[in-house]
Amino acid sequence: MRQGDAALARWYEEQKVVREQRAAQQTAEERKLGLLGLLHQSLGEFERTSGFEPVLLERTECDGYIRERVELSAVSGLAFGAYVLIPEGASGRLPGVVAVHGHGYGSRQICGMTADGQWDTTSAGGHSHFAVQLVKRGMIVIAPDVIGFGERRLESDIANDPNAPNSCYRMATKLLMLGKTLTGLRVTEIFGALDYFMTRPDVDPARIGIAGFSGGSVIGYTAAALDQRIGAALLIGYPNTFKDSIWDIRHCICNYTPGLLSEAELPELLGLIAPRPLFLESGSNDPIFPAEGFERAAAELRRLYGEANAEDRLAYDLFEGGHEVSGRQSFDWLKQQLEAIPIL
Repeated sequence: MRQGDAALARWYEEQKVVREQRAAQQTAEERKLGLLGLLHQSLGEFERTSGFEPVLLERTECDGYIRERVELSAVSGLAFGAYVLIPEGASGRLPGVVAVHGHGYGSRQICGMTADGQWDTTSAGGHSHFAVQLVKRGMIVIAPDVIGFGERRLESDIANDPNAPNSCYRMATKLLMLGKTLTGLRVTEIFGALDYFMTRPDVDPARIGIAGFSGGSVIGYTAAALDQRIGAALLIGYPNTFKDSIWDIRHCICNYTPGLLSEAELPELLGLIAPRPLFLESGSNDPIFPAEGFERAAAELRRLYGEANAEDRLAYDLFEGGHEVSGRQSFDWLKQQLEAIPIL
């Protein structure tokens, strides 16, 4: 009677055949446009904020950079904070990066702070303070607070457990009942952060990239695929196949978007970013995004970028490590790619 495992495996393989048949009947351009439409539709729609003015909350001098805290809004009825890191002595317009944290205590985790906003002098953890690493390479960085983490956990979750790690489950399930997704909400807020970022006089709006870690890469790839203003993408601790990771290994519910696998595997969705520059980074011992899946994804993306005549715009690094940020190649690569974008 326990036939569920076999049924799921069969359904995956059957859908794989259907996907391949559909792809064979379409041109590359038709396929890409169709998948972009599917990705957009799968997220659900959120009413955008109108008339909200950004608020500067604080400005702090740090070691080699200035850290600002701003309040923004992208979705009607919701406000969120973001840190903006500015290289010390910056002048003119610099390349910018939207840095998206993963599961943890929020944007402070990538901006060199503890959960209560103090300097983190003990451990960088898996996030490796990567927003700080990017600003110290001469780029302006905006790190929005992703809803569901840290200060943006739901009051109902905190009331039940003051140490609740996140509000992903409660938010994702309720949004699904409304025909929306948590990824859609998070991506919409990233678009709002991007809107603000591009208006800053110290940011070059033609040279903006995105960097995400783990769940931040789900948001990062989706935003980059749907928004051409993002000139380059760095995806860390996520690039893989659905089959090797999200499908076969238990993940947070926020990783699941209804309907995507019926039309495309994850590498093809990541390939929607082409021909813009894309860097894939993962640890060889990552337990939730296995190396084998990463290598399969990289191989498929080599093919897709080859078809787009953009082989030189794809790079990847499978470093020795776990579910964590490395940056040993990717941070400098991102700066080089953004600086190479022609000024409009």
